[in-house]
Amino acid sequence: MAANERRSFPRIRDEGLSLKLNAGDFDTTTHTLNISASGIYCKVDREIPLMSRVRVALELPEPSGESRSVKNLEVDGVVVREHPVVIDGAIKHYDIAIFFDSLSPKNRDMIQDYISRTKKE
Repeated sequence: MAANERRSFPRIRDEGLSLKLNAGDFDTTTHTLNISASGIYCKVDREIPLMSRVRVALELPEPSGESRSVKNLEVDGVVVREHPVVIDGAIKHYDIAIFFDSLSPKNRDMIQDYISRTKKE
């Protein structure tokens, strides 16, 4: 890890993973902008306040040599950053960062395996 890198886990830019997000009375379907074994960055169409508890359902593709199915992964997290994206003076969507605060070792390994495979492709 580089001396100036603060992240515990590598992340990759990945705009293709589908996810469902539940934040109390707000449910939406979106996709990742980037992912690591400690969290995700994605966009949503409504503001979700900082420190909000969220439930994330991710669909991780199986390795390319196997069937074209996905592994469904449900994790809890906390919104640690939110940024309104303004275009032509109006908020178009919000980019949010979600920290996985209770990720099981098995689920962390599944995400790290996906990231390793994706980096090699």
